[in-house]
Amino acid sequence: MNTFEDLNLKKQLKNAIADLGFEKPTPIQQASYSPILGGSDFVGIAQTGTGKTIAYLLPILQDLKFSDQPHPRVLVLAPTRELVIQIVAQIEKLTPYITVRVLGVYGGTNNMNSQKNAVSEGIDIIVGTPRRLYDLALTNVLRLKSIKKLVIDEVDIMLDFGYKTQLKNIFEHLPIKRQNILFSATMTTYVDELMDDFLVNPVKKTISISGTPLDTISQEAYAVPNFYTKANLLNHLLKDKEAHSKVLIFVGTKVGADRLFETLNFESETSVIHSSKEQNHRTKSIESFVNGTSRILIATDVISRGIDIEKITTVISFDTPLYPENYIHRIGRTGRAEQQGRAILFYNEKEIALKEAIESLMNYTIPFNELPEEVEVISQLTPEEKPKPLDPPESPHKNTAIEVGASFHEKSAKNSKERIEKKSYSKKIKERYGKPLRRGDKIQNMKKKRK
Repeated sequence: MNTFEDLNLKKQLKNAIADLGFEKPTPIQQASYSPILGGSDFVGIAQTGTGKTIAYLLPILQDLKFSDQPHPRVLVLAPTRELVIQIVAQIEKLTPYITVRVLGVYGGTNNMNSQKNAVSEGIDIIVGTPRRLYDLALTNVLRLKSIKKLVIDEVDIMLDFGYKTQLKNIFEHLPIKRQNILFSATMTTYVDELMDDFLVNPVKKTISISGTPLDTISQEAYAVPNFYTKANLLNHLLKDKEAHSKVLIFVGTKVGADRLFETLNFESETSVIHSSKEQNHRTKSIESFVNGTSRILIATDVISRGIDIEKITTVISFDTPLYPENYIHRIGRTGRAEQQGRAILFYNEKEIALKEAIESLMNYTIPFNELPEEVEVISQLTPEEKPKPLDPPESPHKNTAIEVGASFHEKSAKNSKERIEKKSYSKKIKERYGKPLRRGDKIQNMKKKRK
């Protein structure tokens, strides 16, 4: 299948593909079309930037017939709000000539009631993050027993985000007889478990190993001692606006992302996004970056997967990621659609082992660049970089004897470890009055005691 014509798509989909300017399917799109269209459970392993979203949408839309039933027939689960929005946008681009009702649901905003109202109006395809989708299912407004096809996109990072429990809860609301479609950039133990537990004789297609970067991406690395020196190097590199016309910068933490935004010299050209930002802020930041209002986008790994932003010239890893696979996903944001991209890695002494793990995964040594003379090396450290003081060791001459004084008292018998003899009522009466009383006197004795 060298062109989309070879897929025998219905006319409406062909016209949409032509409008989008796509000429030929990518390898993962070729490999997944027939198995998914045939109804088999499917697992697709392909690195970021290879067109996985269209790979499952085309056969699903090809098979989707018109229906006015209120409950959805296709469920797509994605790990982040941004990816949900992008998938919905991609479906809308593929269906201008087809009547398909699609809805994206996600948390982080006070839109639960509006989403419930939209669900009640009737939908064909629902795309959502696991937590919000499960919340809607619990309200009984969203009923999932009509689902024929379940897609889990970026399943490996979905499990990394801790959605395993939510996925299992959602599966309990789904019909047993359904088609399961999983797409991932890496094969992990969790993905294997998910395949074993919920898929039936799946067709598995691995197009490229996640550790293999795209050939269209050039890579380079700088050894930089600390945060503020990294910021100086970044300011130096970003002066070249022609070479770095659309720059995505990945920072390891939310605190670091905010600090870098405040430190850079290009504040008017920069947006920042991470999971603590409000949804409106996140959406506006991405929109500004997409339309060119912002030349620079600072982000944590929350958007290193699945977000398809065109024509990113440069991806800079300001912090070396803890997991080497995340480096592959980061740099996969550039060099897309056969365009040339550039990836730059900053690393300090503590991050050397992380860099070596990345190179081992890729089986490739990232070319090293000397720090430019114009870049000032600063000794100032951030609070996170400063060495933490060690707890002083306990003195071997520490006096363990505690002298009982005003602030100390003997333990009461109740709190003592010594056993206390429990006395029966009759024994207590005998000790008090010298002789046991009759059984019937017990109530009278209790009355006297209260008086």
